[in-house]
Amino acid sequence: MPTFQYTALDANGVEIKNEVEALSQKEAISKVRNMGYFPTKVRARGAAKQSAIKAITKPKKRRGAGGRVKVKLITQFARQLSTLQDAGLPILRSLRILQEQQKAGTFKKVIGYVADDIEGGSTLSEAMGRFPKSFDRLFVNMVAAGETGGVLDLILSRIADFMEKAQKLKSRVKSAMIYPLTVLGAAFAILLGLMKYVIPKFSEVLTEMSGGEEMNPVTQAVLGISGWIANDFGWLVLLGVPFVFVMMLKTIAKFHTGKLVLDTISLKLPVVGQIGSKVAVTRWTRTLGTLISAGVPILDAINVTSDTVGNEVFSNMLKKVHNSIRKGDTFAGPLKQSKTVDLIVTNMVSVGEETGDLDKMLVKVADNYDEQVDVLVASLMSLLEPVMIIVLGVAVAFIVMAVFLPMIQVISSLGGM
Repeated sequence: MPTFQYTALDANGVEIKNEVEALSQKEAISKVRNMGYFPTKVRARGAAKQSAIKAITKPKKRRGAGGRVKVKLITQFARQLSTLQDAGLPILRSLRILQEQQKAGTFKKVIGYVADDIEGGSTLSEAMGRFPKSFDRLFVNMVAAGETGGVLDLILSRIADFMEKAQKLKSRVKSAMIYPLTVLGAAFAILLGLMKYVIPKFSEVLTEMSGGEEMNPVTQAVLGISGWIANDFGWLVLLGVPFVFVMMLKTIAKFHTGKLVLDTISLKLPVVGQIGSKVAVTRWTRTLGTLISAGVPILDAINVTSDTVGNEVFSNMLKKVHNSIRKGDTFAGPLKQSKTVDLIVTNMVSVGEETGDLDKMLVKVADNYDEQVDVLVASLMSLLEPVMIIVLGVAVAFIVMAVFLPMIQVISSLGGM
């Protein structure tokens, strides 16, 4: 039997180097983990030196399988595969059945390629890992844990539950923003149309009515803005600014420092920042709780969670927690020191560690914060409605004043004669 040399960390973060006999690198990694260690390097004795373990084979390019797949399709796939596994069908036959019932497209090809790889000797997690645009690190790591523990059907069901709840949370926040954005967009278009096509027609009339005298500041301002929009391509600038602003934010977000700055600023915004913070807490607690309950080692689980949380502030916090745990610290200690989450989260994590139910406590935190997000979204909507009415009312009143003030001045002058 081949011998593998490994380097690992024990529960106190002490580095250990030893050898283990196994049929494959994957089996060697599993044996090291079963000893209670966290492997950082595993290689066959006499093989080329590796910088880190790679539990997932490097993705290969396959024709027609490189596109994004809808989350709804992946969730449905996980649920159906779980049912077929629970019924006792072999994994290869289950995948072929699901491939046949899929509509023609990217995901159908992906399922077929995964089945081909399994037929060639790969495990399900290894095969799925070759298609990161369809199956992310969270999905692949949970499947790997399910294969190791022999509970793949249960793990697939948990993945489906997790994805459904995550999608519902995302949909709630998105749907809450559709109404105000639609109203603001329509109002902007109407005001832009007034300033470009309607106000210029009043310009000559208002100038004549002033009789060569200087018009009031409000009328001058409106006519000046209208002239800029209608004659100097101001409308193009106003339409282009939001697009340029969004593109600039996306460019900044491509860099780690830039994304960290943007995420930090967004968390400090009133109401919106609170929603963003609670959504991030919901995401990382549910992800981490689901991974731990699936049997993924806590250090691996934290690594995956920090990469999928979607907010650099919380990602950095989890990386610090990871480093502290490697040194033998608790989870709650560095979490409290970070001051990134509320005290209730730290206390529940601490209780979870003491009772051995950390995964359940994390899921409870996620459920609790789900409800808080609903309340905050409702509060944001109730706040936005009067603000939008006031802003639109002021804009319309400004334009009306600009048009009618010269008329009032003329009428007043005629009445005084």
